[in-house]
Amino acid sequence: MSESLPAPKDAMEQLLLSMTQFEASDLHLKVGYAPYYRIAGQLRKTHMAPLPDRQYLEAMVKDMIPAVRKGDLDTHGAIDFSAKGAGGERYRVNVFRSTGELHASIRRVQSTIPSFEALHLPEVYRKTITRTLDGLVLVAGITGCGKSTTLAAMVEQINNTRSMHIITIEDPIEFLFKAKKAIISQREIGIDVPNFQEALRTVVRQDPDCILIGELRDKETMSAALQAAETGHLVLGSLHVSDVPQTFNRILEFFPRTEHAFVRSSLANSLRAIMCQRLIPGIAEGSRYPASEVLLNNSMIKDKIIREEDETLSQIIDQSSADGMRSFTTSLCELIETDKIYYDTAMEFAPNREALASAVKGIKTSSQSLVGRKSPR
Repeated sequence: MSESLPAPKDAMEQLLLSMTQFEASDLHLKVGYAPYYRIAGQLRKTHMAPLPDRQYLEAMVKDMIPAVRKGDLDTHGAIDFSAKGAGGERYRVNVFRSTGELHASIRRVQSTIPSFEALHLPEVYRKTITRTLDGLVLVAGITGCGKSTTLAAMVEQINNTRSMHIITIEDPIEFLFKAKKAIISQREIGIDVPNFQEALRTVVRQDPDCILIGELRDKETMSAALQAAETGHLVLGSLHVSDVPQTFNRILEFFPRTEHAFVRSSLANSLRAIMCQRLIPGIAEGSRYPASEVLLNNSMIKDKIIREEDETLSQIIDQSSADGMRSFTTSLCELIETDKIYYDTAMEFAPNREALASAVKGIKTSSQSLVGRKSPR
């Protein structure tokens, strides 16, 4: 049964407070609908009454919108920014128009930067970022798979261990870093700089050692990342793709065919690692664990990139586990064997179900049955 609506400002404070209480990752506000939370990946309807009209929703979010961005909603139809709650919590907010009405999506950002261990990431993540002094490191995956959090853990690892100047370019800023061994400059699109292109045009003049680009979204950002990586900077960035071969496809899609040979040569020289991840629902209620595919550049990989043999990279990853590379199948198998996820859940997310089935034995499913027999290694 739905509750009556409080005053708009009170409603927002109440929803944000409950968001933390229920450990919701996102809050969705749409005119004509009750507010929804996303909890452990699932949308859950709140008991609040439907939001009556645009004026009510505008009143809910108006205090969160930075003054310099208030005109952007009318100009562009959407606005993306970070905000701080009354209790100090941080949120990533997107307000947008839809069928003439106003909607908002609010993501709760963790106040502390989690470690690799807390994120259940494999040790190769730490080793790679610890050993890499320059070049391009990409974190890839679909929306909501934890790319931003993983990149934050990488930046914090550098912050804890190296004397470097780190510049982040984000839309919006999600995690606030406190300088430790490194000095850190965080720039938010729309607040500190108009767009990614302008930020990247001047970034190398700001004497960075490490550059974090929140999202590689077009030719300009990708070109700037490759150029910075080739000139001795460590560049971290994210891409919205699901696996390693698609990562190369997406990068090349940014450029005309006539430039592909040059881009491949640049990638072969500057790429250090691609880390693709997916979040898998765990056995414990509300838990999720990352399954990852990791490509580490070496002489064989460089040759495949230049020769346009991207389709063979997954096979090389499968055969190179001793070098630290890992496939989604290996990652899913580890999660099953350590009783973090169910076998049948892993099957839903497995890119190669036959390979996963042949790699496990005596594994408990969500229906409490046992399946398979592990193949000898």
